[in-house]
Amino acid sequence: MNRARPFHFGKLLLASAALAGLSLASLANADTLDEIKKSNSVRIGYANETPFAYTATDGSVTGESPEIVEKIFQRMGVETIKPVLTEWGSLIPGLRAGRFDLIAAGMYITPERCKQVIFTDPQYQLPDTLLVKAGNPKNLHSYEDIAKSGAKLAIMSGTVNLNYARDGGISDDQILQVPDTTAQLQAVRSGRADAAVGTQLTMKGLAEKGGDSLEAISEFKDDPSHTGYGALAFRPEDTALRDAANAELKKWLGSEEHLKTVEPFGFDKSNITDKTAAQLCAQ
Repeated sequence: MNRARPFHFGKLLLASAALAGLSLASLANADTLDEIKKSNSVRIGYANETPFAYTATDGSVTGESPEIVEKIFQRMGVETIKPVLTEWGSLIPGLRAGRFDLIAAGMYITPERCKQVIFTDPQYQLPDTLLVKAGNPKNLHSYEDIAKSGAKLAIMSGTVNLNYARDGGISDDQILQVPDTTAQLQAVRSGRADAAVGTQLTMKGLAEKGGDSLEAISEFKDDPSHTGYGALAFRPEDTALRDAANAELKKWLGSEEHLKTVEPFGFDKSNITDKTAAQLCAQ
């Protein structure tokens, strides 16, 4: 998969001295949108996860979400994006503590997260799928197929897929929990597992790494509620900032420039959704 033009830290580290000097207390009391426009820079929190947001080998920061932030904030008159790397579990606490102005990490909108942050409407929808041997020899197209066939499924530990698999009737002795996506790839390639499950883009990426011996199936029969909807997240008090970003997103998503921006990360027109954050938060 080709990588989009990455951010370079020479550009990203051009921060306003005035913004850098603000205390967390004064920042919390200020209008964040005004501060961002005055400083001509915005801080984004991200966690390393390809293709959503990650640090490339040359030290630059790229991914679907950072690239989108750059485009929409340019439309708002803000030129400099300052990335702040953190662990996934620290993104929401870091945002609320004022370490950065928004989360740009492909974070899914869930009712639980909506109690802690406010989201733009989703910039993509993303279902799950299976990674299998080429030709899908066991004809696996759902969790139920795996359960009935007795096939072995590789699942990355800590993901929601574990509960989805159990709910689909898959027994624990059919489940191989592994630490990361590389281990999922190795499990299917070696035959330790008949399939691996994860986001459509992740499984497609693994199939590309696996060469002709593996494939990501095109049709995975899954509960629609399992579809993930990724968006930008903001502090609850920063409604003006969220609304300004959301307005630009609505005008831009689905455009030729948008599709060209996200294509290198595996996204296309099929990932666009008309769901709103309000609908997803109310589920």
